[in-house]
Amino acid sequence: MQRRRFLELSAGSLAGLATLPAARAESAVRGLARFSVSRGIQASTIKLNLRARARRVGILPGARTPVWSFTGRVVEGGSDRLETLAGSYLGPILRFHQGDRVEIAFKNRLPEASIVHWHGLHVPESADGHPRLAIGPGKTYRYSYEVRNRAGTYWYHPHPHTRTGPQVYYGLAGLIIVTDDEEQALDLPRGAFDLPLVLQDRNFGAANELRYDGDARVGFLGETILVNGRPDHVLDVDSRPYRLRLLNGSNSRIYKLEFGSGVRVRVIGTDGGLLRRAVKRPYLTLAPAERLELWVDFGGRAAGEEIVLRSLEFDGGHFGLGIASSGLAQGAAFDVMRFRIARAVNDPQPLPRRLARFERLRIGDAVNSAAPKTFSYRMHQGRWTINERQFEMEAVSSEETVNLGTMEAWDVVNASGSGSGGPGGMLMPHPVHLHGAPFQVIERSVPDRYRAVWDTLADGYVDKGWKDTVLLMPGERARLLKRFDDYSGLFLHHCHNLEHEDAGMMRNFLVV
Repeated sequence: MQRRRFLELSAGSLAGLATLPAARAESAVRGLARFSVSRGIQASTIKLNLRARARRVGILPGARTPVWSFTGRVVEGGSDRLETLAGSYLGPILRFHQGDRVEIAFKNRLPEASIVHWHGLHVPESADGHPRLAIGPGKTYRYSYEVRNRAGTYWYHPHPHTRTGPQVYYGLAGLIIVTDDEEQALDLPRGAFDLPLVLQDRNFGAANELRYDGDARVGFLGETILVNGRPDHVLDVDSRPYRLRLLNGSNSRIYKLEFGSGVRVRVIGTDGGLLRRAVKRPYLTLAPAERLELWVDFGGRAAGEEIVLRSLEFDGGHFGLGIASSGLAQGAAFDVMRFRIARAVNDPQPLPRRLARFERLRIGDAVNSAAPKTFSYRMHQGRWTINERQFEMEAVSSEETVNLGTMEAWDVVNASGSGSGGPGGMLMPHPVHLHGAPFQVIERSVPDRYRAVWDTLADGYVDKGWKDTVLLMPGERARLLKRFDDYSGLFLHHCHNLEHEDAGMMRNFLVV
């Protein structure tokens, strides 16, 4: 849709909106510099064909499992830009350099409509995968965008309204790894020592078929933990440092991750790329859609030794959080995977003291610093809502309308317990995702009556970097600073518990 059409659709909601600042044009130009890209010899044009289709994959012993998968092929730009995960239902890893021009022809071979969202990438509205752009079976959608993001770990998945949960569950997801000149200059583990790990949970039937029984209240909680699409995952490693890229690709499950004793672990990156310096946490809280990049040192271990990555027990809250249709409840403890020392080597490779340039945003630079916008996530009259509204395909309200080239402060609130009508007081976590450019979390707060639940996960938050998804436990409020640079149009903010999203806990925001 053209910008004029957006303005027509939202004319009523724009009434009373402050006039556009005279300095907007200058501000927008400054915004381009914030996402300036390297123009080195690595940047090029990448053309890909990507399909979503049904196939069968061996996951458990016995019968092969019917899944939906992304498959791809490089048309131009080098075969190393697409990496297939052998034996997995997950889509190929797409490898981009900052500054690349990307063209993707997405072919829908599913029996229902779909569209692809490039989660975390800062792209134009036509490439963002809004549900209104979903295409039917047999149709093709063409994406074109420049990679403006910092080096980091991103991902892609479907985004059709009411069907995102099932489509991701049946296998439609894949990683995007972006590099840039700054990262290339760092002495970080590379190649075979740079490992992506996608964490998901699933349920299987007697014939190894996937069983999806997502609950609009709780979400989906499976009994089998998969890593890169494999159960009981064991990864052979050398006794040296590794870079691990973790994605929580589960529909609803939260992980509280801890490595076996004696393993040195530092967080080096979040959703939006590398931190300025590595940080240490007693455990790692990873909500749906969040990513963490880790420097993990297996040095000093003997060949044959195993290290277990576990998800620790935590208090998921009340009213239904302990309910799972089958299998592991939210907050249960379980093993995620094992690392087995295949070779004892002497390769210490120290962690760089400084990782990447990082600009800390200031609340005083937000155009609404004196009055941040509030977006309240809660159940209202038996429905999941944001500010008591559900998703409407093209509608926006005044508070969901922002000016291009500005920065705003948003307070996102898990307003558990304040609903009305039906089970309005459900205490549920909500991982909140904002499309477009990344944001920074500048503060969090939680009322005393919810603090005991919050304390079981809060020490695992990593808020020092750029984010696109923020976990809100019951009662929690997070203040975000987000720039709206480069691209006008209609984008989304929503809960990334996919069953909540499909049930309407999603809204548009309009950049004008």
